[in-house]
Amino acid sequence: MTAAGSGNGFGTTAWWGFSPALDLQATHLDTSSEHLHTSQDGTPELNILLVGSADGRHILKTMCQAHRWPRRKIIFYVLENNLEVLGRQLLFLSLALEPLEKMGLQEKSETFLELMGNSLLRSQTAAYLQEKAGLFIRYITDPCVQQAELPALDLSALKFKERDQLEAIFRFWKNPDPRAFQMEQLWDLRLRQYLGTRYDARRGVCDWDLTMKLHEHGAKVINSQEFFRWRNTGVAFEMREASYDVPNKTLASGRLLRHKGEPMPARGYWGDVATGPFIAFGIETEESSLLETLNGLPSKSAQEISLYNVTALFHELSYRSRYDPPTASDKEGEEGSQQGEEDQATLDAVDSPPDTEDIRVHFLPLNCLPRLHQKGRYQKLFNLIFFSCSMVHLLKPELCLISAPKATLVIELSNFLPDLRKQQVSEFSSRVTDLVRGTGFVPVEAPGQEAFSLFQLGDPPEVAEPVL
Repeated sequence: MTAAGSGNGFGTTAWWGFSPALDLQATHLDTSSEHLHTSQDGTPELNILLVGSADGRHILKTMCQAHRWPRRKIIFYVLENNLEVLGRQLLFLSLALEPLEKMGLQEKSETFLELMGNSLLRSQTAAYLQEKAGLFIRYITDPCVQQAELPALDLSALKFKERDQLEAIFRFWKNPDPRAFQMEQLWDLRLRQYLGTRYDARRGVCDWDLTMKLHEHGAKVINSQEFFRWRNTGVAFEMREASYDVPNKTLASGRLLRHKGEPMPARGYWGDVATGPFIAFGIETEESSLLETLNGLPSKSAQEISLYNVTALFHELSYRSRYDPPTASDKEGEEGSQQGEEDQATLDAVDSPPDTEDIRVHFLPLNCLPRLHQKGRYQKLFNLIFFSCSMVHLLKPELCLISAPKATLVIELSNFLPDLRKQQVSEFSSRVTDLVRGTGFVPVEAPGQEAFSLFQLGDPPEVAEPVL
């Protein structure tokens, strides 16, 4: 660490992704589809391995938009290096599958964004988190309950030690005492460590990172007001005129720090303070009107786009049809009603969770990728593999052993990391290509996917016949 700060805004724990959410069925190459396994009932199976996806955004978008594609069973395998991140993905998927009668579209979407990207929560959201934490303790300790209530998820591959640690994490989430995790002080400490002597000029640093780094790579809808609010306080999404004052305990993680020469476990905030959670859902959208500009400036913020996108996904998950946003005339007619408490989707909903018959999400043991090829059930299994930019060091030659023929490989690039200069971003992309070359995958052109590199598994080398 220098006087100018640590220069590590990424942190040691990735709480959210640094690329937009993908519908992985759209990303999956057509030639890969020819090699899908078939389930017992004759339905094609798409097996997807997610290495370090962090926030479950690809699972959510792929699951919610599955109705747009021919029927397939989609089986996700989630591999992370941090149990708190696994716990958060369990929380987000459980939230997405809440029946609309219990939680309407708007409330569900706002709660999701708060829990995903805010350092501080509303008391209502904090109460929901405590309720869910109690339920997750039952899931971890009684797999039968978990399979009965949330059959789309499978925790059976986790080690017993990891289950015990997850239970401890959920008990921490359930603790209502705000002093157990003093997020405001921890955020400020993390920011001071990152900026160093630049801390007092953090507004200028923030504007530079936004304009010269994030905007340059296509995130122009993030405005300076929302970005500085997040950089300064950790609150990215402030959708209600309410107090955001309860620490978001899902952003707590542990690490070993040295105290008087001895390693000591400590709980704190060790995540991102440079980019923010806006990239996942806030910079791309199918609704073109949200991307319109006025006098050369975006007419909508990343928060508004994020809320629309998440609402649209939850609508598709529940109704298996595309989201039709309310028009201006619809909004005028709703002025006399309670704003945002119940929408038409809630009134029409039935008391049943979204259909996930063809979806399965397996949580794998931490850091198990180097050993995965040694297990027969995973050999030549995965039709699509995703790597986050923080996990590319795990790209090894053995990857081809767990990949199905013509498998698709998607790798997140480092475009949205402000700490990197243009040359470093370019070097990272070149390094990824070099690492992938040793795994048997070959590059594929991917127009419009600047945040990712796309590869496909090549044909196995022909073995020459021995000369007699």
